[in-house]
Amino acid sequence: MPVRPPLDLDRIRAGVKESSVTQVHLHEQLASTNTEAARLGMPWALVLAEHQVGGKGRLGRRWSEAPRAGLAMSVLVPTPPGALGWVPLLTGLALHQAVRAVTGLDTAIKWPNDLLAQSGAKLAGILCELTPAGIVIGAGLNVLHSRDELPVPTATSLALELGPGAAPDRTDLVIAYAGALSAVLNAQHAGGADAAGERAAYRRACTTIGARVELSDGTGRARRVEVEAVDDDGRLVVRDASGRPEHVTAGDVHHVRVAE
Repeated sequence: MPVRPPLDLDRIRAGVKESSVTQVHLHEQLASTNTEAARLGMPWALVLAEHQVGGKGRLGRRWSEAPRAGLAMSVLVPTPPGALGWVPLLTGLALHQAVRAVTGLDTAIKWPNDLLAQSGAKLAGILCELTPAGIVIGAGLNVLHSRDELPVPTATSLALELGPGAAPDRTDLVIAYAGALSAVLNAQHAGGADAAGERAAYRRACTTIGARVELSDGTGRARRVEVEAVDDDGRLVVRDASGRPEHVTAGDVHHVRVAE
C-alpha cells in the first residue's frame, strides 16, 4: 500500500476560520463519520476520518475506503427553512466547486448529488440524514486511489483523472469544501436572490437535466424517461413515453447513452 501524507489538522483549522465550521475532529479510523457527527450533535462540527470502515451510501449501499486515499467528511447543519430537498443537491454543488477550485478539473453532477468526472465515472457520493438536531451531511470523495483501490469499475479518483504527478492535496480539498458548503447553505438560509443563484448554479452543473435516463425506484423496477428540469423543491421533473410530466423525489438514475 502506498505511503500517503495525513491530513494536516492545524492547516484545516486555520483554513476553515472564514467558513461556518466551528470545530474540526480528525480520527485515524471511524466506522462512520455520519454517526459520529450525529453523536456530537454540534452544528457545523466537521468530522473527518483517515479511514472509514463502516460507511454507507444512498439506498443502504456500502461505501468502502482505502486509508488516506480519499476524504470521508461529515457535518451537522441546521435545516434551511423551506429548502430541505435542496440540501443534498447543494452539497454536490459544493463538492463540484471545491474540486474545480483546487484541481481545475471540471466535474458534473448526476441528480441528486453524485459527482462525476467528464468520462462519467463516479468521483464522490453524498448521504444526508435528517436528525432532531438538523441534517447530517456525509461526503466521500475519491482523491488518491489507484485503479485497484476503487470499489467498482465505474468509479474513478481525482489522481486518475488528473494523471501522473498531479495528485491533489487532500487538506486543500477539505478547506475548499468547507468554504463552498458554508456558502451554498448560507445562501439557502438567506433566501431570495442568493438562494436562487445557488440553485441556478446547481442546474448548470447537473448533466441529468436534458438527458434520457433509466429511473429506478429502488425495488428493481426501472423505466426510461426524459428529464426536463429540477424543480424549486429539488425534485426531478421527468416525462415518460406517454408525455405525462412527473415530479420525482427519490430514485436511482442511470444516464442512457445514445447507443443504448
